Amino acid sequence: MPVIGFGRVPGLAPVAVARVPQGTPILDPVAGGAHAHDFLVLFYAHRADGRLVIDSRRWTVTDGDLFVIAPGQVVSLLDPIETTVTDGWVVWFPTDVVRPGRSGAYSSWRSHPLLLPFAHGIHRAQRLRIPPSDRAGWVERFAALDTELRARRDGHQEAALAHLTLLLVAAARLPTGVADQLRSAEEPMLAAVFDVIERRYQEPISLADVAVEMALTAGHLTTVVRRKTGRTVQQWIAQRRMQQARLLLTDTDLTVATISRRTGYLDVSYFIKRFRAEHGVTPTQWRDATPGTP
Repeated sequence: MPVIGFGRVPGLAPVAVARVPQGTPILDPVAGGAHAHDFLVLFYAHRADGRLVIDSRRWTVTDGDLFVIAPGQVVSLLDPIETTVTDGWVVWFPTDVVRPGRSGAYSSWRSHPLLLPFAHGIHRAQRLRIPPSDRAGWVERFAALDTELRARRDGHQEAALAHLTLLLVAAARLPTGVADQLRSAEEPMLAAVFDVIERRYQEPISLADVAVEMALTAGHLTTVVRRKTGRTVQQWIAQRRMQQARLLLTDTDLTVATISRRTGYLDVSYFIKRFRAEHGVTPTQWRDATPGTP
């Protein structure tokens, strides 16, 4: 099963949006094919009548449905996208776009109040309902974000993130009954794995270390995590380290060697090699291309 990455480009806003079905959404890139993402997705079905499968659960997609899709969830459509949704929007973005703390600080994206709908339902399908009276406003928010990203005028990154924040605030303000629905869909074992990674990614941690903390064999842990998320434990550790490296490069003036150590890479040359393989540029080039660097 393919896992789709965001495909960051230095200097461009790390947010993407598409109109459904006119655009090229990431919901079903291969007709009928199941796939997962390493980023967060908001999928709004303004006008819809079709079927969607997320993590083996089938949903009937109707007008006003808002699907909140976390990294690692397996997505596929049972009907063509143009039949499933006749009018809708999809926006997707990496987990570190909405920064949870002050400059230079970081905590897990799962602790950010605006991302709780994703965190509570990690690796489980979540569907929120937009009241009929609010649906036109949701369309306007998506359209405003789309306009900003297409124009790419000066300050477009900041403006795009502001529009995204408004979307997330609107989702967080949906009826309170949603919270219980999200909470009941948690995946305790996977949550524990990510807690270990979050706590120890700054160390030279390995699959074996995570398995010991979970009181599981490395083989069993690998099988479960790969089956449920489409990625290995080592890949999730690497992603978390790269996520923190990007933040430190953007928000601090720490040296590359210091950032390497703070993200669990004791060998700075290996860190630079891994960063280039992931992003296509060196850490220094990334910093130079990113607005807001100290």
